[in-house]
Amino acid sequence: MTRLKGCYTALITPFRADREVDYEGLAKLVDFQYQEGITGLLACGTTGESPTLDWSEHNKVTERVAERGAGRGITIAGTGSNSTQEALEGTLHAAHAGADAVLLVDPYYNGPSSLEIRKEYVEPLARAFPSLLVVPYVIPGRTGTQLLPQDLACLAADFPNVRSVKEATGDLDNMRLTRRLCGSEYDILSGDDDKTLTMMTDPAIAASGVISVTSNVAPRAVADLVRKAREGDLEGARRIEAALKPLFDVITVKTVEEGRFGPSACKARNPLATKTLMNILGMPSGACRQPLGKMTRAGLTLVLEAARRVHAANPEILGPIGSFFGVDVAKRLSDARVLEGLYYT
Repeated sequence: MTRLKGCYTALITPFRADREVDYEGLAKLVDFQYQEGITGLLACGTTGESPTLDWSEHNKVTERVAERGAGRGITIAGTGSNSTQEALEGTLHAAHAGADAVLLVDPYYNGPSSLEIRKEYVEPLARAFPSLLVVPYVIPGRTGTQLLPQDLACLAADFPNVRSVKEATGDLDNMRLTRRLCGSEYDILSGDDDKTLTMMTDPAIAASGVISVTSNVAPRAVADLVRKAREGDLEGARRIEAALKPLFDVITVKTVEEGRFGPSACKARNPLATKTLMNILGMPSGACRQPLGKMTRAGLTLVLEAARRVHAANPEILGPIGSFFGVDVAKRLSDARVLEGLYYT
């Protein structure tokens, strides 16, 4: 069965001005990603705003990404849910659409135990679809629960199609335990761009690659980072990591905002900041769907400054956007008019 190694983009779902899915823009994004050397694409992950896509849209986005990417890379379909029945239905469609793998986020809000996640959620999917790679997605900061390394190891031992995990716990010791229990042939994929190189170069983790957010705007650079790390060119990988760091730092943007009743913390969570940057750069993106909204002016400034630093120091990172989408990246990063409507006033 296929191993998941390399750089996969957690693809942003673009919307039109009426917030309907922009399927023409989606096709362009898929073409851009594969032109820039990505290993594969995750359709309808949480970065793709899956919580606000209805299942008809969800299925259609998966179909379009799989069709457009056929023969060019691996398609992973986000089919996770807090309902096993819903996940089964979504996975059935993904299989028919031609997806190579499905990503199952831990069931959010209803908070099953790790044992329940394994027995009542992942196992039924793995059993029902033995020809599909089934990839658990462990992100307790978003879901409020966690599939533990011990249960990942049980799944790996019992199901040949559950041999990988998207790891977004941020806990390196947890990752090391996963590697120790699951063995050397198990694929650990980073779910946090800024930890990818650490995870790949720590021999007790030995991650296989990343499912990346930043690669929406910098696919070749993130793919090169992963490739150099896998080839053992650590100096080259570290140079790329340092160049990308400003973009890694604004996947989530934290500010303190002054309000009518005093200051309050504001966190613009993924995909809001990256989608805002795509709008600035002239890529198909559109607004986020509610309840996600806009950035604050202070948050937008942080995103804009990060992109300007990256483009000034390493223009080859964002430069491909200009040639592919027919835009002047430097001009857009300095034109205040492109910021209109992207932040709360």
